[in-house]
Amino acid sequence: MASSKKDTGFSSTLAKNTLDDIPSPRSDAKEIVGLVKHGGKTEGYQLSDGSTVSKEEGIRMAKDGEIRGVGVAHRKDTEYLKSIPDDSEGNNLGSLPSISG
Repeated sequence: MASSKKDTGFSSTLAKNTLDDIPSPRSDAKEIVGLVKHGGKTEGYQLSDGSTVSKEEGIRMAKDGEIRGVGVAHRKDTEYLKSIPDDSEGNNLGSLPSISG
């Protein structure tokens, strides 16, 4: 039974290592509550205050500590936001509702 706990911690640590940056959120940081998609591709984020921002603006805001619960990763030359692993799948970006962009 204890090995299951240990494996979870290892998996979480491994997942965190895929992030380039895990910014420290400010006390007034917002959360991402939805994904703005167009043609199945994420183009932006809906925030907990009801506003929407572009993908690029979301990345900048996360780096500045204005969005909590995400880190910055990259694929080739493209940066993107990724949920910080925490044993809960309900708050993963891929699990959030989508709105049309």
